[in-house]
Amino acid sequence: MKILMFGRGTIATLYGWALAGSGHQVEFYVRPGRAAEYGPEVELDIRDGRTGRGVPVRRRWPVTLREDLDAGHDYDLIFLSVNHDQLDAAVGFLSTRAGAATVLVFNNVWADPAAAVSALPADQVVWGFPGGGGGFLGSTLHGGVVKNVFLGFCGDSNRTDRYGAVRGLFRDAGFSVSESKDFRSWLWFHFILDAGLMTQALAVGGQSALLRSPAAVKESVLLVREMIPVLTAKGGSPGMGAALVSRVPAGVLGFAVRKLLGAENLYSFLMEQLERTGQITRDSAGAYARDVLVEARGLGVPLPRLAALEPVFE
Repeated sequence: MKILMFGRGTIATLYGWALAGSGHQVEFYVRPGRAAEYGPEVELDIRDGRTGRGVPVRRRWPVTLREDLDAGHDYDLIFLSVNHDQLDAAVGFLSTRAGAATVLVFNNVWADPAAAVSALPADQVVWGFPGGGGGFLGSTLHGGVVKNVFLGFCGDSNRTDRYGAVRGLFRDAGFSVSESKDFRSWLWFHFILDAGLMTQALAVGGQSALLRSPAAVKESVLLVREMIPVLTAKGGSPGMGAALVSRVPAGVLGFAVRKLLGAENLYSFLMEQLERTGQITRDSAGAYARDVLVEARGLGVPLPRLAALEPVFE
């Protein structure tokens, strides 16, 4: 495939590198002026979790950057992974430039997915979510990918050959694919999960401080539990994750979260890189809590725990 990564951010670079390594032609669209700023290569200091616990990769990777895009391009896939509050602008830009390409939306979404990408041809959109993260320090990317990526269906919009091609793309590159028949609800639950964890991390002084405190992790579980009725009021269907958060005692679930993210494993490494590179800021983390709180107030769903933390993220 000929693949265009939209932007040269962390997720785009991680997966661009992985897909290029499996034989695909990968290029990056960047805003005018950024090509000279970024330079022709990326210094990788990452872990590749497609095999084992994460194979260290330290190398310079040459990249192709382009600052223009018109509808006459010949890309097979446009890989779109941006912050959720940047999605509207990105979709607006691509609305006249998608051409015949499949557009893979590969990030958090709190809006209704169909509405969020309504400016794009519905039969060209595929929905997914990464299993990786990290951040840049200068020109060096610190982070990595785990073996799993997530794909799914938002209504009937992507039950197409394009979806199958994207699924095959990841599998051929050595990833495992987890699929959801109701990806809208999956995305919304993941959003409130991130909102709970990041908001509580802001409250206690960072991810490391959160994981050192059983009480703080328990509180993050309670924050997520409190937000589940918002997901339902939006029209989502609580799945297994929501049922787990609702039914398992918060202290027990908090212990499991600390074991997963606090152990010496790839997940904890990725969390460390997020914090080390400053990717989770008051503004970026607060955007999750603010969006959930605005929606909850509009729907008449009380969120007293989250509202009490409003001074932390506003």
